[in-house]
Amino acid sequence: MITIGDTTYSITDPAVFGTLLLLLVVILLFVMLKRAGRAGDVSEQLARQMMQMNEDMRMLGSNQQHLGGQLQSVSDAQANAQTQVIQRMETRLATVQQQMADRLAENALKSANSMSEMQERVKETLHGSSKQTTASLTQLQERLATIDKAQSNIEKLSGDVLGLQDILSNKQTRGAFGEIQLNDIVAKALPSDAYKFQAILSNGKRADCLIHLPNPPGPIVIDAKFPLESYEALVAADTKEDAARALAGLRTAVKAHIKAISEKYLIDGETADGALMFLPSEAVYAELHARLPEVVREGFAARVWIVSPTTCMATLNTMRAVLKDARMREQAGAIRKTLGMLHRDVELVVERVGKLNTHFGQARDDLEKINTAAERAGKRAAKLDNFDFEELAPEEPQPALPLTQD
Repeated sequence: MITIGDTTYSITDPAVFGTLLLLLVVILLFVMLKRAGRAGDVSEQLARQMMQMNEDMRMLGSNQQHLGGQLQSVSDAQANAQTQVIQRMETRLATVQQQMADRLAENALKSANSMSEMQERVKETLHGSSKQTTASLTQLQERLATIDKAQSNIEKLSGDVLGLQDILSNKQTRGAFGEIQLNDIVAKALPSDAYKFQAILSNGKRADCLIHLPNPPGPIVIDAKFPLESYEALVAADTKEDAARALAGLRTAVKAHIKAISEKYLIDGETADGALMFLPSEAVYAELHARLPEVVREGFAARVWIVSPTTCMATLNTMRAVLKDARMREQAGAIRKTLGMLHRDVELVVERVGKLNTHFGQARDDLEKINTAAERAGKRAAKLDNFDFEELAPEEPQPALPLTQD
């Protein structure tokens, strides 16, 4: 900025910039002329130029003042326009604020209503959830009670299993367990009068179960005292050597048991020519048939048939069919006798019907003769009714009716 008197000039103004540039050129020319020895002429010429420059500067100042007035007018117009714009903006802003306030109030009312409805729904939902939760808790308590009961049953069953293990660990109790299992199977398959437990034979031996089959084949014995120690040793074997020794021991024990059964329970004229060896386990039955088939064949040769619970049930069902057939044959004679008596009764009925028919025939003849005599008596009564004291011709005498006796 350059200030000359009361007037301030801006260097960025083109007119001021040009004037300064011109002044600088004049100064340079003045310096050059002074150096060239033309200082007098140059000074005069420079004075004229300075005077011209001052004139131009005055004109420039006048233009600057005029330009300042125009700028002031523009500034006032801009200020007025800005004031109007601000007023319009304030009016518009107030309108927008009022609209926003109205909308906010409306939204607040809607939000309050929605919140109230939501609270009601949440309350209803919570109430329903409370009921469902109560019902679920009740069901859960019932299930927990059931689980507690099942747990107690499991504990009781565990105790029973331990007791069963204790029972099976003893030889005598294990034999009793096999007998109980056999008794249950026999009782389910046969009628109560078709078997007897702990039957004593003529040789003094006690049979676990005696089935009363007709001859042939006759009563058959079922033995339930199988030696399980050898099989348990086979199952518990860890090495091949132990397994081989246990298998050999099982073979020996089974053979000895087969021999004992054939010697004690096969009595000529009293029992059947065979007996059953009951195994209380399907696993033992499968092991014998899989690994000791020769022992099973020896049992067949000794007329001792090895049965498991399943095959024993099938065998007993076959025996039941045999018993049913035998009882039907026993009852066939009584049926034939009853039919003979019935035939005799029918013959007597036919004979008596014939006699009754004869009596009916004689009675029919008597009725016909009585009817004839009645008609004749009627005719005579009619003649007597027409009697006129005239001499009547004598009638021929009629023969007397014979009297019949039954």
